[in-house]
Amino acid sequence: MATDLATELRVLRPDEWDTWYGNLMRAFGGVPEPTEEQELYRSLTEFDRSLGVWDGDACVGTAGAFSFRLTVPGGAPVPAAGVTMVGVAATHRRRGVLTSMMRRQLDDVRSLGEPLAVLTASEPEIYGRFGYGAATFQLGADIDTSRAGLSVPAGTDDVRLRYAAPADVLDACEAVYARLVPGRPGMLARRPGWERLGLLDPESLREGASPLQCVVAERDGEVAGFARYRVKPGWETGGPEGTVVLNDLAALDPATDAALWRFLFGIDLTSKLSVGNRPVDDAWQYLVSDIRRCRPRLRDSLYVRLVDVGAALAARTYQAPVDVVLEVEDAFCGWNAGRWRLSGDAKGAVCERTSDAADLALSVRELGAAYLGGVPLSALAAAGRVRELRGGALAEASVGFGSAVAPWLPHGF
Repeated sequence: MATDLATELRVLRPDEWDTWYGNLMRAFGGVPEPTEEQELYRSLTEFDRSLGVWDGDACVGTAGAFSFRLTVPGGAPVPAAGVTMVGVAATHRRRGVLTSMMRRQLDDVRSLGEPLAVLTASEPEIYGRFGYGAATFQLGADIDTSRAGLSVPAGTDDVRLRYAAPADVLDACEAVYARLVPGRPGMLARRPGWERLGLLDPESLREGASPLQCVVAERDGEVAGFARYRVKPGWETGGPEGTVVLNDLAALDPATDAALWRFLFGIDLTSKLSVGNRPVDDAWQYLVSDIRRCRPRLRDSLYVRLVDVGAALAARTYQAPVDVVLEVEDAFCGWNAGRWRLSGDAKGAVCERTSDAADLALSVRELGAAYLGGVPLSALAAAGRVRELRGGALAEASVGFGSAVAPWLPHGF
């Protein structure tokens, strides 16, 4: 497949990886140098799912995909293409390079039988036109731990905390993560190799903070949670003002979760806790004495694209009974366009083509945004993005599509 007379789109060969990755780094403003992160992503690359656009010997476009399994409402893991490594050389913008890669990629995803494609967007405006909708958000915070305290639940004092080298307890931490995956939409079941992502600790990204540290939480002799973090020392005229920088935290129960947060709040010689990516319904918000001292902030995270509308909507469950006909617009993947009858509840769902009158009209982008239960269809309707064609259909579908817990992507890819 060619984007124009001078360029060629083809599947990546292993001996082309360095050139391919170098184009990506240049597109993102970086200089490719051998790093631990680069070597990890080389090892994780699925070459048969990686595309390059070439102008002679020069790589001018990159796009890849990882074979993921994504938790959806109901707890089922659904095959999903994790779109990644997308970049176009500045010399070849507006020549159809990106569109050609997105076209080939979604065609390939469909042929593999994956109902979903997902990505994190450097520029969200780009991916909306290819049908991706913002489906999860992440909570960040800059917490003044000198002025915000915690009220912890019963059982917190029974949790034992101990320091450990992050690599030494990796298997135990991964076991905790794996147990959490089915309980929250948006989480990814990690394939072998992905566990190393949590151990990446390049000095260039520490910004003066310590090497990665880890504390594990135990209950009844079993690891029930962990936190990975760095400490950035700081001194003011009034005394120590260090910052704890949280990388990731996971816990199997409320007491363990509270014990880990209490530990982070109380690390000696620190007065701040910097949090980058947590679920929007994370429990610590309801333990703190003063949320204003935490300066919470929200940003978009995972974008979802329904590649096969029928299969995707049938793969999840619905928290209230739904029987609705959807009129779907999909200009980029025309096989999805038209009417679909969705019938489902908490036990399962069926979604099939129909000629019945439509109850709701929306684009595949809005379906992607609502798919994991974090963005209400009613909110999209209030923005004019969903049209109600049958009275009561919007409320019914909006409740049904919801999730009891907020969807969340724990890490990028």
